[in-house]
Amino acid sequence: MNLDEIRQLYLHRQSCRAFDGREVPAECVREICETALLAPSACNAQPWKLIAVLGDKRKELAPLLQGMGMNRFASDAGAFVAVCEGESNLTAKMGARIKGTDFTANDLGILTAHLVLAADAAGVSSCILGWRDEKKLCALLGLRPNTRIPVVVALGYARSDDPIRPKKRKPTDTTFTIL
Repeated sequence: MNLDEIRQLYLHRQSCRAFDGREVPAECVREICETALLAPSACNAQPWKLIAVLGDKRKELAPLLQGMGMNRFASDAGAFVAVCEGESNLTAKMGARIKGTDFTANDLGILTAHLVLAADAAGVSSCILGWRDEKKLCALLGLRPNTRIPVVVALGYARSDDPIRPKKRKPTDTTFTIL
């Protein structure tokens, strides 16, 4: 893969808010998640756990992402992947304490980016959802009540009336400098 192919993937991937309701096959979700789990992490800590939610369970999960009228489109998602914070290793914990940096949050962001790009490469649309009822999510997913779930990624197939939108980005000279 060359830089132009990666750029095309980035230009194609967008937050889908118009899923067509078709379920994403379990094997496809597995391949997307296994690919995303190749993401790097501080000190190779891999402080994460992905939980895929398919079938009827996805209909139970969607309302937990829709408080105050948010994310109504989630009801039509074909699958969900909860990105859960896991245990970091000792080296990463020590480095985080010394540097005053939350390496785990960085690592989960990198993993999430890998997840949505892997989904797009597999022909599956996605949307990263930060609005959620974490306590109820933990209960539904069978997790300890204090487990952090920073994001849930909705997966599915975009409706045909949801075209790829042009990217609107700040001018490069305001976000990038060479010294």
